[in-house]
Amino acid sequence: MLRGDKVGLRARYEEDIPILLTELYDDVVNSARSEGRPWRPLTPGSKDPRLVGDDTQQAHVSFSVVELAGGTLVGTAALWGIDTHNRTAHVGLGLLPSTRGKGYGTDVVATLCQYGFVVRGLQRLQVETLADNTAMLRAAERNGFVREGVLRSSAWVMGEFLDQVLLGLLAEEWKAARKA
Repeated sequence: MLRGDKVGLRARYEEDIPILLTELYDDVVNSARSEGRPWRPLTPGSKDPRLVGDDTQQAHVSFSVVELAGGTLVGTAALWGIDTHNRTAHVGLGLLPSTRGKGYGTDVVATLCQYGFVVRGLQRLQVETLADNTAMLRAAERNGFVREGVLRSSAWVMGEFLDQVLLGLLAEEWKAARKA
């Protein structure tokens, strides 16, 4: 398990799947805001890659996020779009509604940075999030991510186009911030 200050990132367990299905993926608005595709229902037992980890997939690493104190499941996290040639990846996370606002998001991003830069040897991590997703913007910026641009009207969400913010963090910036 990868350990942050408050959370751990571990493999997806079978008992995590019904919780994630009910609390994250069955929520139409949450799914529409977090996915780059239209919501669709997932049936119990689904082998959808958002629920079931695929150890053979090299470009996507999924984690279950658990509280260090007690091991309670609080969400999901991933490095996706991992490009081993250019040494880049994208950061993603989803917290269960009851666990939001407790600082877990910032700790998840920090732990994903540790994994990406130290374990995987990546050069750049990137976040794309809706412009009104203040929690993700705050979590990324607290971890040193820099706003690089706005993708205007680039996300179709629940009947309207929304802007996305692009943020990036380079390995040397992350290392320098850790030393300071």
